Amino acid sequence: MIPVRGVMPPEVSGTPRNRAILVGVQLPGMKEEELHSSLDELQRLGKTLGLEVVGRLTQARPHTRSAIVLGPGKLRELAGLTGGTGVVPAGASNRRTGSLPAESPDEELPGVEADWAPEEGFEDVDPKECASVLLFDHDLTPAQIRNVEGATSAEVLDRTSVILSIFQRHARTREAKLQVEIARLTYLAPRLRVAGAGKERQRGGVGGKGAGESALELDRRRVRDRIAELRKELVSAQRETDLRRSRRAKSDTVALVGYTNAGKSSLMRGLTGSEVLVRDQLFATLDTTVRQLSPPTKPRVLVSDTVGFIKKLPHDLVASFRSTLEEARDAALLLNVVDASDPSWRDHLSVTREVLGEISATEVPSLLILNKVDRLDPGVLDVLREEQPDAVLLSAHCDADILDLHARIAGFFEAGMREWELFVRYADGQLVHMIHESCRVQEESHGGEGTTLRVRASESLVHEFVALGVVCEEGTLPSEVG
Repeated sequence: MIPVRGVMPPEVSGTPRNRAILVGVQLPGMKEEELHSSLDELQRLGKTLGLEVVGRLTQARPHTRSAIVLGPGKLRELAGLTGGTGVVPAGASNRRTGSLPAESPDEELPGVEADWAPEEGFEDVDPKECASVLLFDHDLTPAQIRNVEGATSAEVLDRTSVILSIFQRHARTREAKLQVEIARLTYLAPRLRVAGAGKERQRGGVGGKGAGESALELDRRRVRDRIAELRKELVSAQRETDLRRSRRAKSDTVALVGYTNAGKSSLMRGLTGSEVLVRDQLFATLDTTVRQLSPPTKPRVLVSDTVGFIKKLPHDLVASFRSTLEEARDAALLLNVVDASDPSWRDHLSVTREVLGEISATEVPSLLILNKVDRLDPGVLDVLREEQPDAVLLSAHCDADILDLHARIAGFFEAGMREWELFVRYADGQLVHMIHESCRVQEESHGGEGTTLRVRASESLVHEFVALGVVCEEGTLPSEVG
């Protein structure tokens, strides 16, 4: 397996090799609050990966396309915080990313100062002695990573590499591991040069004639072949997932969706009584978990917990987890869970809706859940109720709130039901059990030729039973079915 450049599995917290500095660029049109909110999220990503953030450095610039991302002066300041020289080694530049002006002034936007700020608790600590990792809140090119690493003597991780590392660490099922590995290798392929692939050529052709392939070309071909192999395995794994999903098709399904760490797993535990994994970490849940709503309802309702979303989620991850996210598309009801205590919850809600749009799930009925309201002041709660009158405000750790949400879920499915009278011949007796499993049976009687049941169920479900041989009493079912 070829390691991803920049993936660092820290073992012991607090050592210099596990401490990091956040680096952010404020682009035109970006508010300062938005910049620091994104850096706060990057800090949580770093914490999930096992890194301890000791400070952050920001700079306002017109773009991030330069070969060193920051201005030359700001790069030297950053290098002073990590023990680097601030000078990009000779030959490190790449013609695609432009030249490296050694002494040109920083291209900061007017009126905004560049900023270095130590995190709380590290005000008196020398950063050179405690930080050897730089977390950039942007996607960087291979040449930019190489240039900044050379100038700072620190390991550089961009936002995508951090997210991929977390996904790789938290994947549990075979399908999730395949999905993450495909995205990881897709990210790795153009960065093989940065990882130090050699330029020597291997003998090519029959008898060794010809220039052959360079080691870099061989590595890239191996990566492409491995991705193709993994995709074939993923198709096989997804067939099993699709089969399980088809078996649940006759059950009413609720899917929990939302931003990562919004409290979906805690809500899942409250609604189903199951011991699902609950951690205060980003992307703690990657594998879809399906459990029955508890206390059970008739017909039964299944609740599925899906992978969380995040801003700037790598496109390859969205593509790889498409089958997992389709759990939301196929659900009868979406619970869109939002951490109402997060100041950026409106942005999080927008991101969730964008991802749902990518998987064509925007037409599925949804219920907005504003979670973690126990952390809010009463005045803030009043504002939320006025702003989102149709939302459910709750705390996943409050039993009364969970019971109220349980009742709303049951009421949603109850609204689509009506009473039917069904007759099952004794020869088709196995259908009686199926009706009991999927409908709310209110009355059952036995006659000379079969069993009559009065049930509450949806029209679509009754249509399915009629197709299997169940007779619906005349006048209780639309004429096109009878």
